[in-house]
Amino acid sequence: MDMLTYLKEKEHKAELMQTYYALPKEELENEVFRIKKQLGERLFIPGHHYQKDEVIQFADISGDSLQLAQLSAQNTAASFIVFCGVHFMAETADMLTTKQQKVILPDMRAGCSMADMATLDQTNTCWLTLKDLFGDTVMPLTYVNSTAAIKGFVGKHGGATVTSSNAKKVVSWALQQKQRLLFLPDQHLGRNTAYDLGVSLSEMAVWNQQKNQLEYQGDYQNIKVILWKGFCSVHENFTVDNVENIRAEEPDRFIIVHPECRFEVAQRADYVGSTKYIIDMITEAKPGTSWAIGTEMNLVKRLQKQHPDKNIISLNPYMCPCLTMNRIDLPHLLASLHAVSENRSYHQISVDPETTMWAKQALNKMLILS
Repeated sequence: MDMLTYLKEKEHKAELMQTYYALPKEELENEVFRIKKQLGERLFIPGHHYQKDEVIQFADISGDSLQLAQLSAQNTAASFIVFCGVHFMAETADMLTTKQQKVILPDMRAGCSMADMATLDQTNTCWLTLKDLFGDTVMPLTYVNSTAAIKGFVGKHGGATVTSSNAKKVVSWALQQKQRLLFLPDQHLGRNTAYDLGVSLSEMAVWNQQKNQLEYQGDYQNIKVILWKGFCSVHENFTVDNVENIRAEEPDRFIIVHPECRFEVAQRADYVGSTKYIIDMITEAKPGTSWAIGTEMNLVKRLQKQHPDKNIISLNPYMCPCLTMNRIDLPHLLASLHAVSENRSYHQISVDPETTMWAKQALNKMLILS
């Protein structure tokens, strides 16, 4: 496609979306219901926990990213997977589903800033440096919140993916296989997990991908864990001050945070765990208990609605929903469903066969360990 054609098409799409935004909410919702009924089992809409309520209400299932990709693969009757999440999640769904199934992301701007902090070029540069420093003593691991390219890199070099739920199992395995591990792309999950497994902070280094250098004070031979200098822009905004304010004002309020939070925050919390862990803890908590939750605001608000018998607040009172996770809205969902129902090409996510092969090796290794 030449540049002029691309610009005209982009302008056309922008004009088209304005017509959807001009529609009343009730009309948008009725039309989504109509298309869902029309397509029946040919359509499957997975929705990530962090999505807006206006979108989640139409999800066939809600959950974490890998869980949704796996459920998409199991739903072989569905020809169209309209994934209400972000780009890396749709990539995983495409890699796990069949060639006959089309994975569609309603808004191509829906991404993850953390996943974007590790590119394949940066990772290759890092790997060459680590090989020079440490030889064949490093095992690569990547959080599932990473691009297909990074998952493929890890699979090609004998590593595995991890989730926030199984990170301890996979990191423990990796440290039994090699003397060191490289953990991409979230430094906080890597640090919190390794520390819980007995690795001291003095045995952890940070790879600065912007400067192409290892950040560490001391003898490199003491390094066991190399953390990629990436982070979740939402979870990193929970601070020690947030925790201390809660402790001072409401000492009986439980604090529960996601392991993507900073080490200092996780150490001061009462409970640390994955999104599923947080949901399960709140669900099983006694009525009347008070909770401060350190995770994405849409989920916190949904838990508040679902559990009116508990006093639930965000750990950070000024927290906003994740901007990239919140790209998909009702107009974009309807636009994608119209395209599907009319058999038009629209925002299909497709991962090349070689990347898929290596990435699936990393994913499968994790599933076996879990």
